[in-house]
Formats: sequence, C-alpha cells, structure tokens
Amino acid sequence: MTEAGVVYVGNKPFMNYVTAVVMQFTTQGAKEVVIKARGRYTARAIDVAEIVRKRFLSGQVDVKSVKIDSEEFSTPDGKKRRVSTIEIVLAKKE
Repeated sequence: MTEAGVVYVGNKPFMNYVTAVVMQFTTQGAKEVVIKARGRYTARAIDVAEIVRKRFLSGQVDVKSVKIDSEEFSTPDGKKRRVSTIEIVLAKKE
C-alpha cells in the first residue's frame, strides 16, 4: 500500500515493497520515501530499506532517519495490546 512518498510494509511479497520504493524515487521523482511497518513486519521494513539502499539504488539514497515507537490498541475481547512500529526515511543524495 502506498500514498505519496509512503510505503506501508505488510504481508505482500517482499519485492512488491522494494519495487514501490524504487518507483517512488525513479518515476515519481521523490526526494524522500518513508517506509512504515508495525508488529512482525518491522524486520521486513528494515530489509526493504537495505535492499533498496545497497542493491537497487546503491550510492543514490541514504537513511535520513529511523523512528521506533509502539502503539496500544484494544483487541475485540477487550484486552489491551501493544505493537511496535518503525518508520524509516530514505532520502536521495544531493
């Protein structure tokens, strides 16, 4: 799932997210792309950022910032749960 400059990582095939990030930089001319994920997909978001940075756009983008946090929500049975979140900002080198 994407919106302008943001790629949300979930359970789709890994390369879909890599392609989405690369497309934001190449065809849409984005200066920055934000990769966001929650829960068990945080590790996948890190992998997406590193594959883009080291393989597909090597020498063209850098990690600008990484923000980690957690969100609390209620399950349908009324229990409170916390889930970790990550936000990785990739920026094009000048």
